[in-house]
Amino acid sequence: MAERTTVSTEDPFAPGDVVWQRISPRWATAQRVGGGIVFAVVVVVTAVLAVLLTPWIWLALVVVVPLWAWDFVWSGRQVKAWGYAERDDDLLVVKGIMFRSLVVVPYGRLQYVDVEAGPLDRRFGLAKVQLHTASSDSDAAIPGLSPEEAARLRDRLAARGEARLAGL
Repeated sequence: MAERTTVSTEDPFAPGDVVWQRISPRWATAQRVGGGIVFAVVVVVTAVLAVLLTPWIWLALVVVVPLWAWDFVWSGRQVKAWGYAERDDDLLVVKGIMFRSLVVVPYGRLQYVDVEAGPLDRRFGLAKVQLHTASSDSDAAIPGLSPEEAARLRDRLAARGEARLAGL
């Protein structure tokens, strides 16, 4: 008689008992602006090199323009893929469209929590929460949060981490 195994049909990247919090759609705009700045610099450098060296350098834009367009579209799709959920014992962070990732961070493993915001993030009213754990490979980040939500999450995670380390 063959042994029967049960296969879970639940998506490993979307546990059924979790309510996901999503990042702000403004994050896509910030990513697009950042990509546009990089694209503009590449176009200027290409133009200067084409004028000084050879017109053949303009062909570099045949590669750069589609890559920029792809990045522009992809940024909008990535927003829907980011999420986080607070559970009783851990924090879940999910991301990725093509290559999906689910990071489970137990509160007891948290060493410290950073809130970061670069110039573009501040311009668009965004912040990133960076989680640092006892293992260097398991650090997780949640970008695209409002500064208020980032501060709330930082304080809540730090308090839960301290409570777990204290054995409460």
